[in-house]
Amino acid sequence: MRPYPLTWLYVPGDRPDTVTKALVAGADVVIVDLEDAVAPERKRYAREATAERLGDPQPIPVHVRVNSLAGPLAAADLAAVAALPGLAGLRLPKVTTPAQITRVAGTAARPDGGVPPLCALLESALGIEHAHAIATAHPSLRGIALGEADLRADLGVRHDGGLDWCRSRVVVAARAAALPPPPQSVHPDIRDLEGLRASCAHGRALGFLGRAAIHPRQLPVIERAYLPTEEEIEQAETVLKAAEADQGAQALPDGTFVDAAVVAQAHRTLSLARRG
Repeated sequence: MRPYPLTWLYVPGDRPDTVTKALVAGADVVIVDLEDAVAPERKRYAREATAERLGDPQPIPVHVRVNSLAGPLAAADLAAVAALPGLAGLRLPKVTTPAQITRVAGTAARPDGGVPPLCALLESALGIEHAHAIATAHPSLRGIALGEADLRADLGVRHDGGLDWCRSRVVVAARAAALPPPPQSVHPDIRDLEGLRASCAHGRALGFLGRAAIHPRQLPVIERAYLPTEEEIEQAETVLKAAEADQGAQALPDGTFVDAAVVAQAHRTLSLARRG
């Protein structure tokens, strides 16, 4: 996987042909969905088709979103895919407690004893309240993210800005747990690319990195929004040159104050610009 994956493309697990197309659509990661995108009568087929697909290594990382851990289907999903060579990670929906993570880690072990990388999706008020405890529940947990549709319904939020506190909470919990910055939740209107662009700019300002998508046309918009601009790259290069010349704190001619934190951010900016 690229060190900074920016695009995570969801695809229904009961549509094998669509999964094949998704693997070459340009996403950094494909997420095969066994949960919300699959009708109840198609759940078993989706699981079997996904297990068949992941029996071999895949050209890009493939994660699987299993069904709700509180329901009857998750155990079968985990048993079917957790040990397969084509699986790069498991996305666990509607997580509310750290105990759910430890249970999955105990049941999803591979033959070598390892556990696939886990990502917890926080989709309720209780999940948000337990964000840091969930983020530190087990070493196999490699990320947390929001599921905003369910969270919006749980909270009764009518305006998008009503979710900003929850978004910041998840960003802070991930950083406090030494996890990567979370990707944004999906933008549900696949035709609204301008709205997607603006939403990504807002998410980037809040500390997110990258975004989940539900259609390939969203991928280039997300990538452009999260890659550094030419101005940001130039500023980062200026900061690093100044730091090389004088390792102490200093002010640049434009008034920018340079210290260790600013230098670290400049390194991250250039690493992201040169990703892949």
